[in-house]
Amino acid sequence: MSGCAIVPAYDAALSVADVVRSLVRLWPEPRAVIVVDDGSRDDTARLAEEAGAIVLRHGENRGKGAALRTAFWFAHDQGFQTAVTIDADGQHPPAEALRLLHSDAPKEALVLGIRDLVKAGAPRPNQLSNRISNYFLSHFAKTPLADTQCGLRRYPIAATLAAGAGADGYAYEAEIILRAKASGIPVVEVPIEVIYPPEEERISHFHVVRDPARIIHRIVATLVDTRYMSRPPRQLTVPPRTPRARPSPRPGASALSQSSAE
Repeated sequence: MSGCAIVPAYDAALSVADVVRSLVRLWPEPRAVIVVDDGSRDDTARLAEEAGAIVLRHGENRGKGAALRTAFWFAHDQGFQTAVTIDADGQHPPAEALRLLHSDAPKEALVLGIRDLVKAGAPRPNQLSNRISNYFLSHFAKTPLADTQCGLRRYPIAATLAAGAGADGYAYEAEIILRAKASGIPVVEVPIEVIYPPEEERISHFHVVRDPARIIHRIVATLVDTRYMSRPPRQLTVPPRTPRARPSPRPGASALSQSSAE
């Protein structure tokens, strides 16, 4: 099974190089670590590329969901079948990402990492936010879900693109769970280890009030679109791709400029 590692990154200059170097050392395939610089105002793109990643660039900050879609399309075009997503802040040990890649879950499954937030010392607002999202998604997906906000996941690329999740921000990760269920994609949960650095070293763009509200709004919109999960599974066909970015003309360049809308 051909799999890549995807790291969506925004203003992650303090941590992205270490994340990329660790992934490049461990990953079984060459040129398979992909960073999406989502409109960063710092040296995220340069540092990620120097560390060995293929770097895709958004001209402006468009959100985690938009960054993931950009990476999925690129990975699909490169012939990858699966993608493991890793946060750029260093909270996901690269060995755990590799373990998720080689999980025994069916290759067509959406594999969700499950954190023990209490054991890991996650901030209380993050724990509460996750519990709220878990409650709503479990209810509407009619499946108990233990961690719906973890960014360490394994995606079946073609099926994920075919499912059609359209949220640009953090709500994408909730929406794709519902669309997976509606499309007949198996959803599998796998416990993972996670690292939370000391509070003064934490870098997060997740807003514990605003973003859960957006996630719930997206859940409701997705339920309407999928008719409350009552219709038969969709035919999983990757939709035609609209024109997107072109490779940089620089010899040997790996960066793509991503400025068109998804």
